[in-house]
Amino acid sequence: MEFFIFSLFIFISFCLPCPHLSVASPRERIKTFLQRGIEKGLHLEEKAAGAELMKAIELDRENPIGYACLAMAHLFFYETGFEEKEKKKKEALLLRAVEDAQVRAEKRIETDPQDAEAYLSLAIAKMVKNRWEIIRKNYFRALREAQNVWEYLEKTRELDPGNYDVYYPMGVLHYHLAQVSGVARWITTLFITAGDREKGLKEFELASAKGYLLKDLARANLVSAYSGYEKQPARALPLAKQLKEKYPQNYNFSFALANVFSDLGQAEEALSLAGKIANGIESGIPPYRRELWPRHQQLLGKIYFDQGDYDKATDYFQLALKDTAAYNARVRARALVRLGMIHDIRKERKTAEECYQKALEIEGAEGLAQREAKEYLDNPYNPTQRK
Repeated sequence: MEFFIFSLFIFISFCLPCPHLSVASPRERIKTFLQRGIEKGLHLEEKAAGAELMKAIELDRENPIGYACLAMAHLFFYETGFEEKEKKKKEALLLRAVEDAQVRAEKRIETDPQDAEAYLSLAIAKMVKNRWEIIRKNYFRALREAQNVWEYLEKTRELDPGNYDVYYPMGVLHYHLAQVSGVARWITTLFITAGDREKGLKEFELASAKGYLLKDLARANLVSAYSGYEKQPARALPLAKQLKEKYPQNYNFSFALANVFSDLGQAEEALSLAGKIANGIESGIPPYRRELWPRHQQLLGKIYFDQGDYDKATDYFQLALKDTAAYNARVRARALVRLGMIHDIRKERKTAEECYQKALEIEGAEGLAQREAKEYLDNPYNPTQRK
């Protein structure tokens, strides 16, 4: 869920057309197509999402917002994809869309420095470029792009204070930068903005309550935050249920809800949902794919871990570790951390430390699992802690 949440933020967080448009105007039609594209993306219907966004572009080829949203779509499906050949195609498409968005946004700002939508489009382009540079390990360039993103978001809010959707991407930056530590935190505070966990949560809540296009994305981030970093699964549960009901074919929301059920000790509900996910994977009906099996095995391991059945949990975590594909990096990291926790429970500290260290060494697994690995390397896990 954590990876999905970050990738989905990249796809949707800036697809915000200007409000207060007349019903019959071309810009209102653009808004409609963008909204449809967002909904198709949340349903994991890649081709349909792209088609709707292209309709928005075709209505006004000089409007940067359509290209920016298209760039986000390409990046989202690039990062959540499984096949390298297809990922290469999306790579070229997203870079082209970024360039198209930037050129048109800069041109509009030259004509009208008060154009909030143009600044929003630039924020999109810079966010895509930021993520692209991170993927390529060009961290200095990524930092520079992130700095621009924050500046353009602030400008957008200044020019369009009634746009509550803008609080969603701001919340993402505030909340997740708060998880950064050491020198990296000092650098991001100096050059981007200070991480602030409480402010980030409030911004998510504001976007969820008053946003237009981004309510569901704000809810998804709240589910991730409450069930993960905040360790408050009870607050995540109603939001997770809403998302699962609205987007039933999005397996990411199914995985998230099953994890929340498990956190709350509702093993029967968690196993039932895990069974439905397994049926989907077995069917092979899109968007389900066989590549999801390791993620499903990790989920079952967690459910049995939360019940205290450590032998069965270990078996499933070991199965999840067999798939070494890059797209399952976070799955392996989570499985290793859980195995380390089991060894700590059994007073097998040396083996536990080896598991945590392996989790930290997995490339592309940055996030909550590696943060927990660092924590448990310093202080052994014990069963009185939240599972």
